[in-house]
Amino acid sequence: MRNRRGGARRAPGELEAEVLSVLWEAEEPVSAGDVQHRLPGELAYTTVVTILSRLHEKGVVTREKHGRSFAYRAVDDEAGLAARRMRKVLDNEPDRGSVLARFVSTLSESDERVLLELLRRHEGEE
Repeated sequence: MRNRRGGARRAPGELEAEVLSVLWEAEEPVSAGDVQHRLPGELAYTTVVTILSRLHEKGVVTREKHGRSFAYRAVDDEAGLAARRMRKVLDNEPDRGSVLARFVSTLSESDERVLLELLRRHEGEE
């Protein structure tokens, strides 16, 4: 699929993922302009601001005022973001037990062992 300029169009969510990668690599909050310069290709500044604003609305990034603009930081690392997405899906299901049972039934043996170990550790913390 091509965009209006004849370049390849990104898959849905791909641009957000690229922006998050830039934020994860940064050691401190970064401006939209910094994000724009660190992304591959020629992406418009307004597009970067829009993506950062959407991520902020979703609660995935925080922003703090720096002069007349904002500096952005990712709330979670990649694993934390994946866990947040999984929790959101689960929260939107009326029969959580069935969803969890179906999920667990599709795990590989090694993933089952990891999950069991994590649950044992979690029980020990309470």
